[in-house]
Amino acid sequence: MYYGILIALVPLSLGYLIKLKDKKWLAKINQILSWMVYFILFIMGTELAHLDNLSANLQTILFYTVVIFICTFGGNFIFLMLFDLFLPWKTTHTNQTFESRFKMILESLRVCIALVLGFIVGLFPLFIWQYTENIIQVVLVFLLLLIGIQLRGNNISLKQILLNKVGIATTIIVTFSTFLGGIIAALILEQPLRVGLGMSSGFGWYSLSGILMTEAHGPIIGSATFLNDILRELLAIILIPSLIKRYKLTALGLCGATSMDFTLPMLQKGAGITIVPAAIVQGFLLTILMPIVMTLFNYGMR
Repeated sequence: MYYGILIALVPLSLGYLIKLKDKKWLAKINQILSWMVYFILFIMGTELAHLDNLSANLQTILFYTVVIFICTFGGNFIFLMLFDLFLPWKTTHTNQTFESRFKMILESLRVCIALVLGFIVGLFPLFIWQYTENIIQVVLVFLLLLIGIQLRGNNISLKQILLNKVGIATTIIVTFSTFLGGIIAALILEQPLRVGLGMSSGFGWYSLSGILMTEAHGPIIGSATFLNDILRELLAIILIPSLIKRYKLTALGLCGATSMDFTLPMLQKGAGITIVPAAIVQGFLLTILMPIVMTLFNYGMR
């Protein structure tokens, strides 16, 4: 748990200490962050191709994945959308043109292509795949370092980051609706409630959730949990361009724990720098909460 928190906060903090005022350099950083989204999805695709026990238990794994994903992600979507409709986040509105909407559709297609391309390339027995975990960690650290620089360059204060009501509100809604979806999924799958709650509590942190659930309940449950969290991140990125202008809270909440790192560039790109503090608060809180509640559900509810 502490390693996951440190690997997120240390580079972010170091980046924040770098004061960069040159707008040209800030523009370059924004461009790099945009391209890193596709590279991250490519790496996600290669990891999916190497998922253990995928071929032997594919039908069961996919069934479990579909059920838990519909219940949890669907629950998040419903509750967040209601929150967005009744208590919308009032920010400066930018009218969308047909051209910008077309670009968003193309961007979503690029996201899918990056993942599929990564999966295809991942099927080839290349020696580099043994270093995938290290590559992900390096990319994550670099990404967070750049985001820290971006925050400082746009005068985002630490108070805005740590005491953000929007981020705390979306965290509460996401957590409540996710656990409710986990209970419903457990009933459908005829599994103990602790299994459904455990599978649902990854909040998009697929690199850890799959490992924890595999150790507690075996490879089928672990693989389904892994796929569920990957799907959350993927679908969140696909939906962000369509939701971000009108339903900012929904777009933010659907990202789960990834709003602090992997999906942050997409959120920032769609809503501007004002969404960054809320995204970091939500990601930070869910990152802390995830290993605690998952361990509690796996070993504390016997």
